[in-house]
Amino acid sequence: MTDAWTTGPVLVTDVGGTHVRFALVDVAAEDPLLIESARRYRAAEFESFGAAVKRYLEECAREPQALVIAAAGVRVGDEVRLTNNVPWVISRTAIEKEFGFGDVRLLNDFAAMALSVSLLQPGDLRVVGTAQPVHFDAHVAQTFAILGPGTGLGVGALVVRDGHAHPLETEGGHANFAPGNDEEVEIYRRLAARFGRVSHERVLCGSGLVNLYEILCEIDGAAPRFASPEDITAAANDDAICRRTVERFCEQLGSVAGDLALTFGAWDGVYLAGGMLRPIRDELLASGFRHRFDDKGRFSAELVKVPTMLVEEPALGLIGAGVALRHRLAAE
Repeated sequence: MTDAWTTGPVLVTDVGGTHVRFALVDVAAEDPLLIESARRYRAAEFESFGAAVKRYLEECAREPQALVIAAAGVRVGDEVRLTNNVPWVISRTAIEKEFGFGDVRLLNDFAAMALSVSLLQPGDLRVVGTAQPVHFDAHVAQTFAILGPGTGLGVGALVVRDGHAHPLETEGGHANFAPGNDEEVEIYRRLAARFGRVSHERVLCGSGLVNLYEILCEIDGAAPRFASPEDITAAANDDAICRRTVERFCEQLGSVAGDLALTFGAWDGVYLAGGMLRPIRDELLASGFRHRFDDKGRFSAELVKVPTMLVEEPALGLIGAGVALRHRLAAE
């Protein structure tokens, strides 16, 4: 364990496609996140990740000696290039040098979110369906999946074996979109005409919701009235196409979540995260999400037993970054 991690609070950051979040963590605490230190900024306000770090350090008036970065992108060596963002490339060595950190560590944002499962409490969750959550237990073999639509579609998993929790870094949001009914076949056809290959993320994220809305307008021969995911979800109670858009979104999310349960063998639960879901919580609970999750042919009887939970804790990535750091230090 290096001195940089033990001489005071450690800075953690969750870098998403729209927002960048910062907080300090106390590695030795049972609940490591110092919630009063948390800040959120719009990424587009900064020309670089380093500029965002500088703003936070000025505001918090602390000098942490180490940094953990959970970023929405693929990690290659000591760099992460963000998949859905302003053109940031986050370099571990460059940030270390610029700010004089004793150490900087990188991980995928949904790997961090997967690790946060170990600290989630019943009050952090809203159960979707009837299967009840399985409590995390490091001494039992368990597998969980997590996915979340936001600026993109994040996917991760947590494999618990022999007393250790192993997060899986994935880009599952870019797997192929699979239609589940006639209308979704037509949606797929029109998406393919626009984009060529169609991934889940073409529907299950902020811009994907807009794609879905515009295509449903095309199918109905109606002119689109809304241009942002926030406007579409806000109008879902009053506008029939917006309502159908949100319903289709939730159903397709259920289908993908069920596929992930099968793919990862996540029999202990699938967690739903991401900033898009909290505003449509009631619509999600009332939707066909769970029917599509369970509707897996010969494996439907098994999927019915798998719990699905909406995570209502907004600082999930920061919590997970703190857990990742604690696990890493324990192994050293």
